[in-house]
Parts: sequence; structure tokens; C-alpha cells
Amino acid sequence: MYGDGEGDTDLRSFAARLRRMNAEFNRIAHEFAGQQGLHTTDVQALIMIFDAPSPITPGKLREELNLTSGAVTACLDRLERAGHIRRVRDAHDRRVVHLHYRDAAKELAAAFFRPLARSTDNALRRFTPDELRTVAAFLDAMNEELAVLRSTPGSA
Repeated sequence: MYGDGEGDTDLRSFAARLRRMNAEFNRIAHEFAGQQGLHTTDVQALIMIFDAPSPITPGKLREELNLTSGAVTACLDRLERAGHIRRVRDAHDRRVVHLHYRDAAKELAAAFFRPLARSTDNALRRFTPDELRTVAAFLDAMNEELAVLRSTPGSA
């Protein structure tokens, strides 16, 4: 589908590749959600909690996922009941709640996503470090542009 032709680096070709990759990631997320009895939004929340550099709050999760407070509460209730997360009150300000991904749940997710990690590693090995830096720069630029779209209602 994608060769070495002139059109391989144009907007349309990149858009098609990104849609295809997104569809595959969504398929995998749906499969994990189904196996765990979760909603796909729950999986998105787990990813946000896992990727956060420090414990995330329900309010921050609500902002990132663009959900209502009630929807976040329902999501966190499901994740907590399923044993994926725990809510911990801040020691200095008991009004603040931090979300933590449970170690056992991390292990479960790691086992499920191990084939994806292997596939990612296989793909990475096909490129030189310089090429990977270019790919990383492109992905960073795309995420920056998507953040701009998210912050500008009606721009998507």
C-alpha cells in the first residue's frame, strides 16, 4: 500500500498511515478493555495514569480526557473495583486525591501489551538512531499540533 513513490511523504499519505496506526491501537485497546470488563474510556484513563510523570488527580484526568466530573467518577469507580487503580489522599492536603496504578494491574497490562512492545521494538530496529530522532521529532510535533486543536474548540 505504501511504497517508495513520490507521494509517500505528502499529507494524504501521512494521514492514511496515521489513521491506520490509530485504528490498530484502538483495536488493541478495545480487546484489552473487553478482556478486563472495562470501557475504552477506562483504558484511556489507565494510560493517562500510567504515563503521568507524577500521580495525577481526578481533575487533571477529567481535563485530559475531556469528560464530565460524573463520568470521571464512574470511570475511576470501575477501575478501582476492577483492581487497576487506587485513590490516595494527599498527606498534606486531604482534599487532594492522587490516582495510582496498582502494581498487579501494571503486570497484567504489561503481559497483555508485551506483543505490542515486541512489535514496536522490531520496528525501531529497522531505523538508525538519526532516523528515530526524526520520527520522534515528527511525533512530538504532531502531539503539539493536536494539543493546539484540543485547546481551540471547533478547530478539529
